[in-house]
Amino acid sequence: MQLDRPLVRVRRGRIIAGVCAGIARRLGWSPTLVRTLFVVSCVLPGPQIVVYLLLWAVVPREPA
Repeated sequence: MQLDRPLVRVRRGRIIAGVCAGIARRLGWSPTLVRTLFVVSCVLPGPQIVVYLLLWAVVPREPA
């Protein structure tokens, strides 16, 4: 894991808001893996959508 990078919403390679791609970059994982895990987790009961929206609002955007 590469936790030395800050958690930011990426500008390039994002699908909706860049949250999953930002998490993937922070952890050193593939963005496709993080997106797939998120979509699969949405099948399970829980606040996944609310957490995503909260991260969208709270996590800063990557500087230009």
